[in-house]
Amino acid sequence: MSDRMVVLHVKGRVLVGPEDVRDELWVVDGKVTYTEPAGPLAADVRTVTGWALPGLVDAHCHVGIDAHGAVDEATSEKQALTDRDAGALLLRDAGSAADTRWIDDRDDLPKIIRAGRHIARTRRYIRNYAHEIEPADLVAYVAREARRGDGWVKLVGDWIDRDAGDLTACWPRAEVEAAIAEAHRLGARVTAHCFAEESLRDLVEAGIDCVEHATGLTEDTIPLFAERGVAIVPTLVNIATFPKLAAGGEAKFPRWADHMRRLHERRYDTVRAAYDAGIPVFVGTDAGGSLPHGLVAAEVAELVKAGISPLAALSATTWGARAWLGRPALEEGAPADLVVYDEDPRADVRVLAAPRRVIVNGRVVV
Repeated sequence: MSDRMVVLHVKGRVLVGPEDVRDELWVVDGKVTYTEPAGPLAADVRTVTGWALPGLVDAHCHVGIDAHGAVDEATSEKQALTDRDAGALLLRDAGSAADTRWIDDRDDLPKIIRAGRHIARTRRYIRNYAHEIEPADLVAYVAREARRGDGWVKLVGDWIDRDAGDLTACWPRAEVEAAIAEAHRLGARVTAHCFAEESLRDLVEAGIDCVEHATGLTEDTIPLFAERGVAIVPTLVNIATFPKLAAGGEAKFPRWADHMRRLHERRYDTVRAAYDAGIPVFVGTDAGGSLPHGLVAAEVAELVKAGISPLAALSATTWGARAWLGRPALEEGAPADLVVYDEDPRADVRVLAAPRRVIVNGRVVV
């Protein structure tokens, strides 16, 4: 029997879903089953014990870039391995200038759902990251990235406007409506980077599916998000950097610096109000660029600190996140991507920071 055919027996407590807890599962040929194998397969079994969860989801991650733009394959591999070893086995890559399709051929690395390359307004985003275009070209570039990605497109919805000295919206309403309609026609969902308040209403009323960061949500726009079912990925571990960013840019852009500080100060209240209103909230770290990879457990803990229940925060990186992204969890026949812990993560989400075992495609890799 090859290594790939070794049967795994995961026993202890298997958290199949929020209300579905079982004593064991089996992994046969890289797939989950709840039927104990018999015959020749039963002769070569490895047992793993503990509390098992579906592989964690980092729904805002950037494999393939650093602070300066695209990186080589060796660096991309290191990033993916860091996420994997932290238990993040499904990544929604929310924009990358690098081609990481080669990762799909590796059965020891996380699975990636790509959003293509960022689409930004000219000189209104981080250098070397995005297609930098003007509104007249937005529909064409959205169509291009919809075809390149894995069902998602990433817009930069707002960024600092040097003339205004503050964050402002990047796209006129008519152009963003047409672009989102084109993405939907091509079967892709659209998300957007948004720090501030200004762009949110237009994007949601234009039909956007998700907003990243969403620090600009207010009592006026929260009901709109909830009514339309628009998800947010708060990336609180990234929002924690706002005071440092503000300090670095205050001399040149004091209005922007003050705005960033105010967004930071109310970040937990914003996320809690969004969740309480029924807005879907998912875990994302914004790893890549200026933030290191492997922060998924820290982001879950931040959601709990914001006032989301531990079970809901777990769902935001496991069962709920996988359902939102259209990927299986631990149902019968699913790829065996799971993480095993020594203690119950429902009792204390900080347990997520110390995986006992990480299993990818049925293979124990950590």
